[in-house]
Parts: sequence; structure tokens; C-alpha cells
Amino acid sequence: MKKVLEIEGLFVDLDLPAGTLQAVQNVSFSVDQGETLSLVGESGCGKSLTALAVMNLLPQSGRFRAEKMEFMGQNLLGLKESGMAKVRGNRMAMIFQEPMTSLNPCYTIGNQLEEAFLQHRDVPSREARERAVYLLEKVGITAAASRLNQYPHQLSGGLRQRVMIAMGLMCGPALIIADEPTTALDVTIQAQILALLHALQKEFNMGLILITHDLGVVARMADRVAVMYCGQVVETGLAAEIFNNPKHPYTRGLMDCIPVPGKVEPGQKLGSIPGIVPTPIGNLHGCLFRNRCQYFQPKCAAENIALIALGPGRAVRCISEQINS
Repeated sequence: MKKVLEIEGLFVDLDLPAGTLQAVQNVSFSVDQGETLSLVGESGCGKSLTALAVMNLLPQSGRFRAEKMEFMGQNLLGLKESGMAKVRGNRMAMIFQEPMTSLNPCYTIGNQLEEAFLQHRDVPSREARERAVYLLEKVGITAAASRLNQYPHQLSGGLRQRVMIAMGLMCGPALIIADEPTTALDVTIQAQILALLHALQKEFNMGLILITHDLGVVARMADRVAVMYCGQVVETGLAAEIFNNPKHPYTRGLMDCIPVPGKVEPGQKLGSIPGIVPTPIGNLHGCLFRNRCQYFQPKCAAENIALIALGPGRAVRCISEQINS
């Protein structure tokens, strides 16, 4: 299987009044053609900043470095902004969390869909408009030609998200990054958008990075999973492995929070993870989950914990014998 994206040793820092926030710490992952990789974790764990670093769209206070960042065989680390602009929106596209803040309210849907295609392809406006109509129909929007003259505020949340998906597909990308694509939608529309994303991914054989904190979405969509905590990847593996045999105490805690039909009695309390997520500012050492972990031992605080390989594509950032036995 051809690798679409390879990331090794990614760090993202944000300058804050309180100091340097180490938002992403030594994160590595890859995505194959036609594969869905899900980045999972609580809000603030670094999922979105990882994606923004890949797209080179970090806020002004942010900076990133990496040992390797390769897309379709092209080294992204050496690219200037002009070079990255040729990749972004062309062979690599991103679907943002809230389409109303991603779409420009001053331009029609047609203008915004056609812009990216005209930017990256030397084609007449007529061809760009035909492509926009085709993709709007592809994502399930009826009367697509008439929608091109509408503005974002004239569409529902579900339709706006479908427009964002169509916009991402305009140039036929090899990779789509979907950052919480269903958060602002009701449950019925969420299911439709996820089914649409899955169908389009298989049809166009794209790599997909799905960022979410919803484990139900992960179970339904992901081939592989990377669980993030406090800026670090703490566990990786196939989705079935993560759900059936979670190794890291944090992953186990997340799984315990899910109500399982037939196992969790009505009215029974769900699991929870005690404590709060630490703020990754200053000199970080040891396991960052240790203050919330029932398996804590002194060496968890004394040494930094590396990802320990458990098998092909399977790794966990934990040294507890109870976990790794």
C-alpha cells in the first residue's frame, strides 16, 4: 500500500504569557492510500494542532519542527510558503470543525468552490463551475447548480459541511484531514456526513486523517487509531485492537466511559478518569498520565517513557507490568 503521509518526531510549541506550551511532543504516524487514521483524545490534547502543523497553518504564536514530514514522496519541511500553497487545497485538503467560520460569508458557494480549482488548475471558469456542480451532487446536495449562487448563511449546518467536503474534493486530493467534522451537527446529520465521508474516501481511494474525541465515530470509521494525551501519542494500533484490548490506562479509562448495551445497566454509573489533564508548560519529565493512573510507580516519575512496540503497528507508552504482560 502506498504511503500518502509520513510524520516522524513532530513537535509543536505555542508561546504564551505563562511560558512555552509544548502542545505536541514527538508525535509520529503515517497514513496509507485508502486508509483512515483516527487521532483520538480529550479536547486540548494536541490533535488539531498536529493537523494544522501538517498543513502549515499554525497560529502566529505557534511553531513546529519534525524529523520527517513527507507527503506523496515530497519533503514538506524544506518548502517555502509558496511551495506549500501549491500542496494545500490541491493534493492535501482539510475539513474544519465549524463550516460557518471556514466559509467566507461575503462570497457565494460557487465562488468559493471554484476558487481553489482555478488556483491549482489551468482551466476555464466554465470547467470549474461544472466541477463544482458535479461535486455538490456527489455529496448529496440537490439542485446543485442553483446552490452555487447562495451564500453560506442561506444553508443549514449539514449543507454547509457537505459544501466543505465538496470544496476539499475539488482538486482530487490524495489526503483529507477532517477535524471534528460532525461536532456542530445533530445526531442524524452526523451519521449522514460520516457515511458520506466513508463512501467518498473509498470511491476516490484517498487517505483520511479523522480527528475526534467521539469513540463511536472511531469505531465506525477508523482502520488505525492513535490515542493522544497531553500532546503525546500514548497508544497506537488497529481500531479492533484498541477497542478489544486497550493497553494504556488512559485508553482503558476512555473505554470505561462508553455505555455498552447489555453490559451497562440502566442507571449504573459510567467509568471516569480521576484528576485533570496537566498543562504541558516548563520542564516536562516522566509519564504525563502518572497523577491520574492507578498503576503509578516511582519510576513513572523518574524517567521519560517511550512508545514500546508490542507488535507491527501496535505500541503503548507505558512501563507497567500490569499493562504490558
